[in-house]
Amino acid sequence: MFKAAKQTRIFQDVVEQIQETILAGKLMPGEMLPSERELKAMLQVSRGTLREALRVLEQKGLIEIKLGVGGGAVVQDVSYDQINESLALLIRYQKVSLRHLTEFRVGVEGRVSALAAERATPADVIHLKSLLEKARQFAEKGSDFQKGFVEVDKQIHLSLAEITGNPVYISLHHTVHDNIDQYYETFLVMKQREMEENLKDLGNIIDAVEKKNADEARLLAEAHVLRFNHYMENREI
Repeated sequence: MFKAAKQTRIFQDVVEQIQETILAGKLMPGEMLPSERELKAMLQVSRGTLREALRVLEQKGLIEIKLGVGGGAVVQDVSYDQINESLALLIRYQKVSLRHLTEFRVGVEGRVSALAAERATPADVIHLKSLLEKARQFAEKGSDFQKGFVEVDKQIHLSLAEITGNPVYISLHHTVHDNIDQYYETFLVMKQREMEENLKDLGNIIDAVEKKNADEARLLAEAHVLRFNHYMENREI
C-alpha cells in the first residue's frame, strides 16, 4: 500500500502518500489505516515523523486518531466544508478583494440561476416564492430589519444552488455566502432603496426560473451581483 518515503522530503512524502491513498478510494471512510508499527515499516520513517504526518492529516479532516485499546487512525468521509476551508479563510480575512469576489460571483451566480431555471420543479418554485415573501415582509418593515432581509436573500441564493443538484455549486455557494457578511457590514448600505431594488432583482430571477428561461435568469443574476458590487465599491472609496 505504501513505499519508503523519499528521504529528501520525508515528512511531506508521508502526508502525500497517505492522502492520495485515501482520496483514490483505496481506503474507505470508516476503515483503519495500518498500525503505527506497520506504517513505520512500510514508509521507513521514525515514529516522530509518522505521528506528525498523521496529525496533519487529522487537521485536514482525512483521518481521526482514536486513542486507547483498539485505537488507531480511522479514515473520515471528506466533506465539502473541509475542502472549502481555505477559500473560507481567504474571504473571512478579506484576502479576496471586492472585485475578485464579484468576478467569481458573476460567473457562478449567473450559471447557477440558469441551471435552476432548467431544473426547478414546481415545488422548488413554491419554496423560492415563500422565501421571496419573507424578504418582502422584511423590506416593508424598513431598514431596521436589514439583517433579516439579508439572511433571507442568502437563503434564496443557496436554494437556487440546491436546485442545480450540483454539489460543487452548492458547496461553493455555502462557502461564499457564509463568509460574505463582513463585506456587507463594512461596505454595503442596505437602506430602504437598496432593499427594494434587491427584492425586485430576486423577484425577477425567480420569475425567470419559474418560466424556465435560463438565459434571462443568468443575465438577471449577473446584473444583480454587479449592481450591489457597484454600491460596495463606491462605499469602499
